[in-house]
Amino acid sequence: MSPAPDEVPAPPEGYVPAEGRGGFSTLNGPYFVRPGDGPLAEQAFYALDRHANGIGLVHGGMLSAFMDGVLAGSVWRGTRQRAVTIHLSVDFLHMARIGDWVMGEARMTRSTRDVAFAEGRAYVGGRDVVRCSGIFKLMGSR
Repeated sequence: MSPAPDEVPAPPEGYVPAEGRGGFSTLNGPYFVRPGDGPLAEQAFYALDRHANGIGLVHGGMLSAFMDGVLAGSVWRGTRQRAVTIHLSVDFLHMARIGDWVMGEARMTRSTRDVAFAEGRAYVGGRDVVRCSGIFKLMGSR
């Protein structure tokens, strides 16, 4: 039996609900994160009806917003500073569908005093759905 349209099954092993996100991400989620201290930020979401376009594919805007957060998570891991997006580049490679677990991973590739750079991907099963990169303004520790 499949879950109800807004019901999220248990996350993949090692993932826990993401906490401390802003209102936008909270409404778009729920998102899940794999805790750890290494350089790789890993997050996931279960594609619900509300994440899809009219033909049942996960909307490109949803994938972009998700990966923006995954990239920002890698910047946090690398700098321990909050950051805001200056530039986001997204290449859509394949489709994700309602009922898929969309997995995301990203690494910060370098940082300066003021900005950080990150690259990542979203995938379903063994297939990349999105490849992306971003530049982030470091906000310091206010």
